[in-house]
Amino acid sequence: MKALLLSPKIPLSYWTFGELCRFAGRKALTPPLSLITVAALLPQDWELRLVDLNTRDLREDDWRWAELVMISGMIFQRPNMLALIREAKQRGKTVVVGGPFPTSLPEEVLEAGSDFLVRGEAENSIALLVQALREGRTGGVFEHKDKPDLSLSPVPRFDLLNLEDYGAISIQASRGCPFDCEFCDVVSLYGRKMRYKKPGQVLAELAAIYRLGWRHEVFICDDNFIGNPTQARQILEALIPWMKDHGQPFNFWTQTSINLGHDRELMDLMTRANFSNIFIGIESPDEDILAHTGKHQNLRHPLAESLNNLRDNGLNVIGSFVIGFDGEKPGVGERICSLVEATKIPIVMINLLQPLPNTRLWRRLKEEGRLLEEKGGTVGELDYGKPIFLPTRPISQIAAEYLSMWDELYEPSHYLARAYDYFLAMRPTRRALALSRGQPLPNSPRRNARPLKESLENFVRLLRLSWRQGVRARYRRQYWRQLLNLRRRNPSRLVKYLSLCVMGE
Repeated sequence: MKALLLSPKIPLSYWTFGELCRFAGRKALTPPLSLITVAALLPQDWELRLVDLNTRDLREDDWRWAELVMISGMIFQRPNMLALIREAKQRGKTVVVGGPFPTSLPEEVLEAGSDFLVRGEAENSIALLVQALREGRTGGVFEHKDKPDLSLSPVPRFDLLNLEDYGAISIQASRGCPFDCEFCDVVSLYGRKMRYKKPGQVLAELAAIYRLGWRHEVFICDDNFIGNPTQARQILEALIPWMKDHGQPFNFWTQTSINLGHDRELMDLMTRANFSNIFIGIESPDEDILAHTGKHQNLRHPLAESLNNLRDNGLNVIGSFVIGFDGEKPGVGERICSLVEATKIPIVMINLLQPLPNTRLWRRLKEEGRLLEEKGGTVGELDYGKPIFLPTRPISQIAAEYLSMWDELYEPSHYLARAYDYFLAMRPTRRALALSRGQPLPNSPRRNARPLKESLENFVRLLRLSWRQGVRARYRRQYWRQLLNLRRRNPSRLVKYLSLCVMGE
């Protein structure tokens, strides 16, 4: 069987980090982990070809080669995924779809022409699909009643990727989340019971990309890496010596809940393992909104205190906020900006509330007759001025605050000042602290030296950044002043600071 694995194009948004990718010479932020995991579950005698439409276009020879087309995608890939299904069927191909979008809205992919639908997680469902194909069946929907044991999940087929197309390589250590926020679809997709891979599996995946030559960012794309702190610690305790033995080849990103900010031991383990960037759903500065939406973990401690603890312990927070909640009072944009300025978080994601299928929010709005599906709205369109539900505040008021926040938080000099203050307040790296105290550094293999070509490319990027922000920009004096001051006062954080200068453009 010749299977063509397709990842639909992701619409341009802040979450794609397009400017950062272009600056680094990459085509996309992360690869389609779902497809390369599915690839590892398929029969070994199948021929596989992966096309990520975020890195290259489909060619005629791809279509001619394929006997089977397999497509996976998320909600925000919906339009492009449906278009791919239709094109594949027009070309006479057998089509298999799976992933979060088809799992949540199966009717849409079946109406578009998909022959087979795999709902839920692949580890215990792909075998059902393969059996059906061997039996000569021409269609079907497959869904296992149980969530898979992740200890059975194979090492993804990283060899199918062109690694240099990506800013970071994704792996996954767990699925699920113990919290049940009203607006989040993680629980409906993966459940509240945390399921983790064994530490040895995580190390095997890292070893696989290490053997392929990867020495850059790794995104552990769990929805809440610390959902079960005990299991997270076990992975970190195995990861720390592995990283040391391999010369610290990777820098890790992940997603966690904000309660990490009051677990000093866990923060310490994460920074020792070389975690540096964490995505956190802050959502709202208003306690009544957090309580109403079920975001109770954000109420246990003052938000600013938790966020400052994370920064002080060497972790860079990328904070996510949502505007448009029921009961939200006017002026929330100003309150979000005040919290951001108080904590100096540089990178902030601002989102308009979108009711995702099968969430508690979706069901409640449907019962209240506030979903606008019959008027042509669909998930993912709120950002484009076509709300799919009736909020409790005027849409024009929400939109005005949304745009005002972007203007305020990403005004270049404001953003640059936050980034500077943030890394100035962050403690130096462990290596820098040991050197400043005259302490001997631990014996370990030499850190992976960067190839000369990469070092030259990084130097050229620094020159480009300095030309854009230090020569052409109206805030050029601020750029040089902050760069030189940070170089003098907290030099071990300079590279991270410069990377955030790029991310803010």
